[in-house]
Amino acid sequence: MNTSFSIIVPVYNRPEEIRELLDSLVQQDFKLEYEVVIVEDGSQESSEDVVKKFQNDLQISYYYKDNSGPGDSRNFGMRKAKGNYFIILDSDCILPKHYLTEVAKELQDNFVHCFGGPDAAEESFTIVQKAINYVMTSFLTTGGIRGGKKGVGKFQPRSFNMGISKSVFEKVGGFGQIHPGEDPDLTFRIWKAGFESRLFLNAFVYHKRRIDWNKFYIQVNKFGMVRPILNQWHPDTARPTYWFPTLFVFGLMLSLGLLLFGIVLPAILYIAYFLLLFSDAIFKTGNLVVALLAVFAALVQFTGYGLGFLKSTILLTFNKKEPEELFPKLFFKLK
Repeated sequence: MNTSFSIIVPVYNRPEEIRELLDSLVQQDFKLEYEVVIVEDGSQESSEDVVKKFQNDLQISYYYKDNSGPGDSRNFGMRKAKGNYFIILDSDCILPKHYLTEVAKELQDNFVHCFGGPDAAEESFTIVQKAINYVMTSFLTTGGIRGGKKGVGKFQPRSFNMGISKSVFEKVGGFGQIHPGEDPDLTFRIWKAGFESRLFLNAFVYHKRRIDWNKFYIQVNKFGMVRPILNQWHPDTARPTYWFPTLFVFGLMLSLGLLLFGIVLPAILYIAYFLLLFSDAIFKTGNLVVALLAVFAALVQFTGYGLGFLKSTILLTFNKKEPEELFPKLFFKLK
């Protein structure tokens, strides 16, 4: 099929991020035409003036709508889009120059109706951003395949860097109202509809993740709470490995308690893991401070995700209420 791209970007109170993303789009080495659709999700800080500055350089459209969450905003943008293949990006992403060329090459060589790409840390990122990026992409943490494993089957794209064909969107109906978790939910429904997904290893983005430690904890805690809901909705996708962060946290607490009784082996195993993580972070980032912060970030990640997963599992198991009633903060309501 002849592929025409529409880039869909929801934005909420982040005009400066949109400027950086659009700057990176202007610098793409991609030679064919494509459109950019910016969807302002009820922001108080409008991005409209920023978008206007790029109208001579990009085929760009701007829409303002009431706040209904990123999933619904992406759906809104895809309904407005003119292309037949949608590339979905978060506003806090910056694209390397080859991004669109790489996506087009992958689709031409082996077309797939849904793809996802990895994220990376740009040199200009702060040390905290680099540390968080490391743990969110590393195989030594819950980052898992998001880091870019090449031989992954059934890759689960994330909506900061995701592509779906127009035919898939029309078939499955787009993103749901859960957030976070709207992207794996969509992927699972895409699979059930008979379509495949694939990792485009070289179509990476620089994902800034402008969050502090408290916001990072809240984010990963929500990720943990969402997973049992997804397991309930899509039981065939549930995996025992989702329990790992919870077991890790309680195992760490137990190992510290056992030290009081002179039992040191469990603590030694945890120390060995953290040393491995630290060494890998130095190798990957080349920065001692980033590596130290990566160890702390991993602790935040495991604790937030693990406790969120446990809480959600208990509530869903022993309470007959629907997830929307139990966790109203994880769902956007359409207005």
